[in-house]
Amino acid sequence: MVRLPLFYTYWGENLASVQKSFLAQEIIRKKRDGHALSEDEIRFFINGVRDSQVSEGQIAALAMTIYFNDMDREERVALTMAMRDSGTVLNWQSLDLQGPIVDKHSTGGVGDVTSLMLGPMVAACGGYVPMISGRGLGHTGGTLDKLESIPGFDIFPDDSRFRQIIKDVGVAIIGQTNSLAPADKRFYATRDITATVDSIPLITASILAKKLAEGLDALVMDVKVGSGAFMPTYALSQELAQAIVDVANGAGCKTTALLTDMNQVLASSAGNAVEVREAVRFLTGDYRSPRLYDVTMALCVEMLLSGGLATDDADARRKLQAVLDNGKAAEIFGRMIAAQKGPTDFIEHYDRYLPQATLSKMVYSEKAGIVTSMDTRALGMSVVALGGGRRRASDAIDYSVGLTQMSRIGQQVDTQHPLAMIHANSEEAWQQAADAVRAAIVLSDTAPETLPVIYRRIG
Repeated sequence: MVRLPLFYTYWGENLASVQKSFLAQEIIRKKRDGHALSEDEIRFFINGVRDSQVSEGQIAALAMTIYFNDMDREERVALTMAMRDSGTVLNWQSLDLQGPIVDKHSTGGVGDVTSLMLGPMVAACGGYVPMISGRGLGHTGGTLDKLESIPGFDIFPDDSRFRQIIKDVGVAIIGQTNSLAPADKRFYATRDITATVDSIPLITASILAKKLAEGLDALVMDVKVGSGAFMPTYALSQELAQAIVDVANGAGCKTTALLTDMNQVLASSAGNAVEVREAVRFLTGDYRSPRLYDVTMALCVEMLLSGGLATDDADARRKLQAVLDNGKAAEIFGRMIAAQKGPTDFIEHYDRYLPQATLSKMVYSEKAGIVTSMDTRALGMSVVALGGGRRRASDAIDYSVGLTQMSRIGQQVDTQHPLAMIHANSEEAWQQAADAVRAAIVLSDTAPETLPVIYRRIG
């Protein structure tokens, strides 16, 4: 198995003698005029972002030139590696782990709770999953927010504790520390206020800088397609997936991507505590939403194959189903919760610990029909409006609220078959969410075309 050179250092000093001759404005001018930037120029600029030697205006200018002039593959790899190397890069070699370091990243969606099952399932099959996750963004739910609905759960263990959990349990899910890809944090903040977020090379570098800083042997990307996806069209989702695969492999990390459907809520629930409940029920076998099962298994298969833990698709699926059926994946999830300062009996008694809304009742359509489409983004925003997400970074989250028993495209709904159950903490909030759910779901008299759950694999 080939491993990345993993270390704790900064690259900036290594190129100091070369970088003295560069000026940030000349790098901007060169890219503005349509020329490719060298690796040295890119590293100089990114180290300047990290060290606050490059101004916000200069970051905005370079971001805008990249937005309009794009970057070739070599530039994209150089930008990603410079972002990665602007901070800590994790080193696992001293732990003498007996398996590959693997992870998954999703571009985000509604009801996308795959990380909570995937990490324990892969760990149960012999992989090590140091998953560094994020909070909710816009209409999409955040893995960290979901886990923080568990009392006591610590998303920021110190480096020593994080490494020990990985060695002992096989999986930990934590938040991004200030030492991880710090240049990306500042670069992204400027992109966010200068309309340059939706640039393929900049998105690619931002995603991969943090993932590659985990010191991975292999990565699988889950790129969403549809009304709840980050990218607005199938073509752009495919372009992003291909860019990430090209750049990550160019950076030395074996990477594949799946294009998966987000034209409807992935799980049967959307929220924080409600999704954690569904994850536990999935792992214990109480209930597994077919769509959620299909996507989770497909991503896990990719991780096992890329990490050398299975010989082929069928072998991977047998191993993954076995750790679900024999309870090993659920056990590892429980051990991870306990190791990160959550309850030691969470799997057995999750309903004692997870917060519950004071008002939970069904919302029905005003007419009978077949669900033909959903505005999945609007459904995600209905959870935000209930208090389950943030409009501003400083907003507090109500972990108890959300949607469960979500109807599916192709399902008949009427006065006996609801659109969803809404969990709210006031009648007014429930009514607003009910109006939003009804408006987001389109009915007709005929069954719609069946969409695939997984559109394509890019390797």
